[in-house]
Amino acid sequence: MRQRVTLADVAKASGVSPTTASLVLTGRGRDLRISHDAESRVRAAARDLGYRRYAVSDRVLKGRTRTVGLIIDSVVSSPLAGDLVRGAAEAAGARGFVLFTGESGGDPEVERSLVEAMRDRRVDGIVYAAMSTKRVVVPKGLEDGPAVLLNALPLTWSPLPSVVPDEVQAGRSAARVLVEAGHREGVHLIGVGPGPDQVCPAGIAVVERLTGIREVFGDAGVAVVGGRPCADWSPENGYDATRELLRRTRPTALLCFDDRLAFGAYQALADAGLSVPGDVSVMSFDDHPVASWLRPRLTTVVLPHRELGAKAVELLFAPERGGGTAVHRVPMPVRRGGSVKSVAAPVRTAAGDAVGMST
Repeated sequence: MRQRVTLADVAKASGVSPTTASLVLTGRGRDLRISHDAESRVRAAARDLGYRRYAVSDRVLKGRTRTVGLIIDSVVSSPLAGDLVRGAAEAAGARGFVLFTGESGGDPEVERSLVEAMRDRRVDGIVYAAMSTKRVVVPKGLEDGPAVLLNALPLTWSPLPSVVPDEVQAGRSAARVLVEAGHREGVHLIGVGPGPDQVCPAGIAVVERLTGIREVFGDAGVAVVGGRPCADWSPENGYDATRELLRRTRPTALLCFDDRLAFGAYQALADAGLSVPGDVSVMSFDDHPVASWLRPRLTTVVLPHRELGAKAVELLFAPERGGGTAVHRVPMPVRRGGSVKSVAAPVRTAAGDAVGMST
């Protein structure tokens, strides 16, 4: 941790007294007729030295404040953010700490200001979180004290550990549900294309899920017939992708990369007179609230927001947090509904033609 820059350091660098430096940095310089030149020198020195005015007493600085800061890019726009924050708050509360949360909107300047404000108030640690797993530029000042990246990986090397969902294992689990149900043919992907250049939206989750899916399908001899990339994972795009697919072929199973896509797929299948899972099985990811409202309930791999938040706080107070790009992966369990039908593999003739399928 770098040495704290003091007010005396700023005063010395700007050629003024500590009292003058303090008046400038607390916004009282103009009221007390401190010259514009002196004020400019003080502010420039504070900026160059990285000085921050601490907002708590020296007595508190010597001990713990029993507070944890959580900086997240989005709370209002995501209904799942509440579970992530709740998990962190519960884990902090169980240890006698209070959680303070700040939303950045993904703005780097707001992130930097939130980090600075939390460090000024001497929080005992900061959890820096993203709603969707991605690589991030670590904000300035975050590495100056205990911190954990949540649902995020550093774009370049960082001493901070990361907590992320185990998306590769999630892909394996989703594919295994279909394989164990007997699906060997007619499997299509909704949300990604069949090729590496058709992964959209780009992100860690989709790439890792696809990696796990390919592993299990490859071992089981399942060849994915095709995929439908989507601009974003919305019900509208799930509907359009499935409707377009149905114009060309009749799938036996859809593996959707998000429950909102699956919601749209359900509607497109219903419009085509097809039932789930009687005609087409549907498997998905995330356990979004919409999954429990679909009929039959959607079988999906759970994105454990609450557990992720709790794990990050737990790691923050672990004796050994495991720095240096240490990545801690949280399991993603399967929540079974009624959207996947068990089938038998088609019987083939000597010529290789499928002659029937029992259900």
